[in-house]
Amino acid sequence: MPPTTTRSTESIARDELLSAIVEIRTKDEAARFMGDLCTPGEMKAFTERWRVARLLDAGGKTYRQIAEETGASTATVTRVARFLMQEDNEGYRLILDRLARTGKQS
Repeated sequence: MPPTTTRSTESIARDELLSAIVEIRTKDEAARFMGDLCTPGEMKAFTERWRVARLLDAGGKTYRQIAEETGASTATVTRVARFLMQEDNEGYRLILDRLARTGKQS
């Protein structure tokens, strides 16, 4: 009998969270959900990473300049750059391109 593959509780919970995120319809709903879900520090970190991704995508600035402008560490800028330009997830790229196509830059 082949071994059965069972999904971990963590994997199921992650999928449930992602399904909940997909249900967000407005910026206000997103702010309310994220405000409940995240600590202020987590929200700050997410905001910082997103700002770094947008500045990297825009080009024209060094990692050090982006770090100084955003308050992020150069390690954070480097990590965001790696995910933006090299990693397989392409999550930053997906959303940056979608926002550019739809004109929803803010």
